Amino acid sequence: MNLLEQLKSYTKVVADTGDFESIMVFEPIDATTNPSLIYAAAMDPKYHVLIQEAILYAKSKSNDKSIQLKIAMDKLAVNFGLKILEIVPGRVSTEVDARLSFDTEGTIAKARELIALYEANGISRERVLIKMAATWEGILAAEVLEKEDIHGNLTLLFSMAQAVRCAEAGVKLISPFVGRILDWHKKDRGVSDIPAAADPGVLSVTEIYNYYKKFDYPTIVMGASFRNIGEIIEIAGCDALTISPNLLKELEQTEGVLNKKLDAENAKLMDIEPMVMNEKIFRWMMNEDAMATEKLAEGIRKFTEDLLKLEKYLATKI
Repeated sequence: MNLLEQLKSYTKVVADTGDFESIMVFEPIDATTNPSLIYAAAMDPKYHVLIQEAILYAKSKSNDKSIQLKIAMDKLAVNFGLKILEIVPGRVSTEVDARLSFDTEGTIAKARELIALYEANGISRERVLIKMAATWEGILAAEVLEKEDIHGNLTLLFSMAQAVRCAEAGVKLISPFVGRILDWHKKDRGVSDIPAAADPGVLSVTEIYNYYKKFDYPTIVMGASFRNIGEIIEIAGCDALTISPNLLKELEQTEGVLNKKLDAENAKLMDIEPMVMNEKIFRWMMNEDAMATEKLAEGIRKFTEDLLKLEKYLATKI
């Protein structure tokens, strides 16, 4: 068995892409998207039909071009999600506008709008995860939405403070970003490489996973943002991993024995102390963690940058 086949026996494998052909090739259970992936896919002529449909839908709802643009942006994200759900048997993650990352009420409203679009197309909310940045405000929004059975995927997660607060809020799933943590530490240390077993991103996911299992939190831990298959190998056994097509291909082409590194039963036996979490503690822990603070802010800026590019592109079509 290749490494991908073995990984699927330990972990739910999720495709991190907006490209339908890649999803069909690697047969993941779920798929995730984000503004950057949607923007990249939208530039491919083979997906222009999804853009045209979103624009026609928006024009049918309003004569105001600024409103049309907002509607078209949401509909395009959902259009990609709908096509993905024709391929994967599980869920798709669709992201809330990153500019709402510090707006609890705005995030709640946008999540409800996205779910309404899915449900209007016959898709149950059980098959959709709404991606929100794991800011204090984003986690508060997720806590409200979970009570409406609108399930969250809390993204841009880099710290235990974020992870603990998400667990306490009862969110469905978190996406700790392995590779972006590695990027920060390589730059900070002035090194070109850190071995996978000592990779700070790997260690972060391992700590979060063990904490969740020790205290029986049902929130799913889905490692994300990988830079190499070594990182993936080191957290085999994690609840889920969302992996880009190029790394899925590398795993598929690599033979060897893949050992399960993360195990819920082992975590229950570990000597781990429960953490107290409130807003003051959360904000102080984030302040003390330069990597988490910087990467969260950078991630929000990057997703916003790609949203603006996509908006500009759609505006020319409208």
